[in-house]
Amino acid sequence: MGKIVALVGMCGSGKSVVSEMFEELGWKKIYFGGVTMKELEKRGLERNEKNERAIREELRKTYGQAAFAILLVDEIRESAQSSDVILDGLYSWDEYKILKSEFGDNLTVVAIATNSNLRYERLATRTVRPLTREEAISRDHSEIENLAKGGPIAIADYYIVNNSDLDSLKAEFNKFLNK
Repeated sequence: MGKIVALVGMCGSGKSVVSEMFEELGWKKIYFGGVTMKELEKRGLERNEKNERAIREELRKTYGQAAFAILLVDEIRESAQSSDVILDGLYSWDEYKILKSEFGDNLTVVAIATNSNLRYERLATRTVRPLTREEAISRDHSEIENLAKGGPIAIADYYIVNNSDLDSLKAEFNKFLNK
């Protein structure tokens, strides 16, 4: 079985950038947010913060707080049979517990940590799904209060600090790889 690394961090911390770095090394990416995006597309809904939040909350009402892990565990297991796997966007404590139970020591959790003001600046200027500062703060509060997102961040096996530029992030990523 291949290695499984789950990235966790607040919105705008750089999880997708780090995920792309893993992909460049040949890792198979599984994007937790893709479940939401597929559901939006299936329903013909516009991709925006309001609709995304509604879908995320609906999925969690249906499947519980571990919704995304439950919906993706088979794909993760299958992918790990032939490849190393990067999980982009582990959200909740319950998802962490499902994945840890399923994959044990084969799962490594990496938290991407970025100060909030820098994250809000990045989110406001990103080309895909930009968020205003107010939307980003609201999302932070929702993820912390409703998803227990702090748990996987607190229990991470490794931390990558992303408070600078892309070159610094790449250096931190390479330090992680060398461990």
